[in-house]
Amino acid sequence: MGDLPTLQALANISVQDDAEQTVTLAQYLGKRLLIFFFPKAGTSGCTEQACGFRDAFPQIEAKGALVIGISPDAPKALAKWRAKESLPYILLSDPEHRLADAFGVWGEKSMYGKKYMGIIRSHFVVDAEGKIAAAEVKISPKDSVKKGVAALLKDA
Repeated sequence: MGDLPTLQALANISVQDDAEQTVTLAQYLGKRLLIFFFPKAGTSGCTEQACGFRDAFPQIEAKGALVIGISPDAPKALAKWRAKESLPYILLSDPEHRLADAFGVWGEKSMYGKKYMGIIRSHFVVDAEGKIAAAEVKISPKDSVKKGVAALLKDA
């Protein structure tokens, strides 16, 4: 999978989760993960992506895997959105986009002709050894859910 990081390589990057606890992705070594990056909590596309993973969560959990959502939003905004949408997995706050940079999903975007930097919607399936097993970058919310869940369940 090219230059994508392993979870071990991310051990020095700590962020806050939606409960304002400090975490690193390396602490999830030994678990299979579906990590998805989304631009902003509460927006329509991000809600579609997050709720799609929520709806597939029983299948994911049955295979012993976890889902982790990551965005630049503050922990309190993530907690509010997680509660509103009944998301059964943690959300991580990456305001300095250190994780997004590590995964190569912080980049130039364009809306209404205006260019700006932001999160490029994506997902990554991580195996129990901490290696990226599947990746999709610049993907629609619906396809992210469909392809991410299929890739995660295929290797189970």
